[in-house]
Amino acid sequence: MALSRSHGGAETTVVTAFYSLILLTSALRGVWFVIPGTVWAPYYTPHAVMAFDPNVPRWELEFVEILLNGLGSLSLFSIFMLILVYWADILKKYFYPDARRSKPMITFLVLVGALLMVQVANAVLFLFGYYSTEAMALVNSVTLSAVSVVCVCEITIFSHRFRTVLKTLGEINQVPTESQVRRIVWITVTGNLFFLTRAMLETTFAAQLAAYWHRNGSVAETFSHSTWDAFVILKHWSELAILALMLYILQSRFTSGIAGGGGDGGSGVGGNNGYQAVPETDDLDDAEDTPPKKLSV
Repeated sequence: MALSRSHGGAETTVVTAFYSLILLTSALRGVWFVIPGTVWAPYYTPHAVMAFDPNVPRWELEFVEILLNGLGSLSLFSIFMLILVYWADILKKYFYPDARRSKPMITFLVLVGALLMVQVANAVLFLFGYYSTEAMALVNSVTLSAVSVVCVCEITIFSHRFRTVLKTLGEINQVPTESQVRRIVWITVTGNLFFLTRAMLETTFAAQLAAYWHRNGSVAETFSHSTWDAFVILKHWSELAILALMLYILQSRFTSGIAGGGGDGGSGVGGNNGYQAVPETDDLDDAEDTPPKKLSV
């Protein structure tokens, strides 16, 4: 009973965090879209601006715009980081039952905190005059590109292991796991497409920015209006697509669980018949004769 309450509370926390991150991402991006571009800066394409420059009266707004974009990207990436941390914890319980594990949410908060510190350091260096807004954008692009590549690798590895575990447990328990496998495949495909696209965009942006700055000492003419339009459209429409797909995947999970009475629909959250997490090793000693537990996705 205690294990069920603990597991239910953990899943509720994860799902609440998942929806909260989607809401936060939507809010941050919504604010950026609602405010006209001319409010942030008098020019459309990126320009170099130094902090406290008396010749640029609206440098604060450009600074806020870069921070807003950076925080929006961080909250979006955090959605997948939460999924990966949760997957890693479940797989560790299955493959390494005797290993000491940290709390998934603590691990997640540490990772997000590290990325948040990069944003803070980037802002501080700008405010102290070490570099301009162009360097802030460059730091953000390099960071997001690196995180995108890591996420692609982790999603691919974890999803393969998860599918293997689900198929094995399905054969042992003689229960269908196709819905869970399909859900993981959807998350893998959509996540990898998004992060590969984002890595390509951010790498191209950073490389072009750095190369032009190295040759000319400025980025004022790096991007034409059409090029910048293409970058912004690809970046934000891919974000909108991944948010919509993740909401659809999660909602279909709950809908199928409700339709099936919380059981075979594979919701894994709520309901007494849903897939449950692998039990702790201490609990296994007290339940040697019970059937194997089913795995939550």
